Amino acid sequence: MTLRKWNYLFWTTLAWGSGVAIAAGIFLIMLFDDFSFLEMTEPGFNWQTLLFALLGGALISTVSQMGFFAYLTVRYIAVGIIRVKWVWEGLQIFIIFDAFFATVYLSYKSFAGEGGSWVPYIWLPLILLIISFAVAYWKMIKTNKNAFIPTLFFMFVVTLIEMLPVLRYDSVAANIYMLSTLVACNTWQIMLLHKLVGNKKELA
Repeated sequence: MTLRKWNYLFWTTLAWGSGVAIAAGIFLIMLFDDFSFLEMTEPGFNWQTLLFALLGGALISTVSQMGFFAYLTVRYIAVGIIRVKWVWEGLQIFIIFDAFFATVYLSYKSFAGEGGSWVPYIWLPLILLIISFAVAYWKMIKTNKNAFIPTLFFMFVVTLIEMLPVLRYDSVAANIYMLSTLVACNTWQIMLLHKLVGNKKELA
């Protein structure tokens, strides 16, 4: 990874994040009449809300890139320590399932009233898991079969970790906004990695 390639990755990811955030912001303004950014903007379609949608997308894309490089670092260390392939892959699968059920359970305990249903809280991790499977399959087709589990892990677990600030609020609009932007940025980065390093055997 040269400085030139990193520079390309940074600016293109920033562009993807900002573009998707603006699109998501416009969609949410039309869908939710009271949509605003943390009470810092007036609800509805106005220049303040659009500006914050753009700035929010730029910030989320930066968080996405930090998460991406943190994952690559952790993966490099873990592969060096856990040298048995099936053990490392099994650990990733376990963490994926654990993250899924932990997200559902913690959201349910935090926001559901007494006697409330857990069903509404399964949709976000379920949708993210489906998207993660699709991206992992795409990555596998473009590189090799060993890329499937690492890509699935990155797209699901790392994206959930990056979403933690917004998961503390029971807000459908905020979840849609951040999830769509993070998925776009993380998909772009993971699919670009093997092209930047010039090695299809690079997993994720």
